[in-house]
Amino acid sequence: MSKKLSSQQSEELLSILKIRFDKNMKRHEGLDWGKVEEKLNAKPEKLWSLNEMDITGGEPDVVGYDEKTGEFIFYDCATESPKGRRSVCFDHEALEARKEHKPNDSAINMATEMGIELLTEEEYRSLQQLGEFDLKTSSWVQTPEQIRKLDGALFCDRRYNTVFVYHNGAQSYYGARAFRGSLRV
Repeated sequence: MSKKLSSQQSEELLSILKIRFDKNMKRHEGLDWGKVEEKLNAKPEKLWSLNEMDITGGEPDVVGYDEKTGEFIFYDCATESPKGRRSVCFDHEALEARKEHKPNDSAINMATEMGIELLTEEEYRSLQQLGEFDLKTSSWVQTPEQIRKLDGALFCDRRYNTVFVYHNGAQSYYGARAFRGSLRV
């Protein structure tokens, strides 16, 4: 599978991203769209990943700039956990361990295919400073190895105006749980 968009696809996605960027300035105060677009045009594989984030319902947007690396940071900013990524267990190991009623995929597999990373708990909390997300859904987040070794995994949501971190068996999956990703460009 080619991980490169056609010229037309690239133009369409850049237009969507610019509109979203302009509409949500509080997420990236002081950042210039022209510089973001310049970086994206120089890295077509990153544009492909952003397109994957978008077509699965993530609504990616710029949420920061890393001064040390010179990279713009994108997160999935859809109000609820991305629809095209729901009903997945945590990782491939969990998917393989399920004996029956297996989900179609896992969060880690999908993120890897898309060329993105699951948000960490810290990133999830910083996203919640930019708005109110996952009021009806939840999102898998990166899980410490010591928890994963015990067949657990972490997920987050926002209820009662508070961000909660929970645990679940990594094999579990729910119609209202997906994952949010991050991408550095």
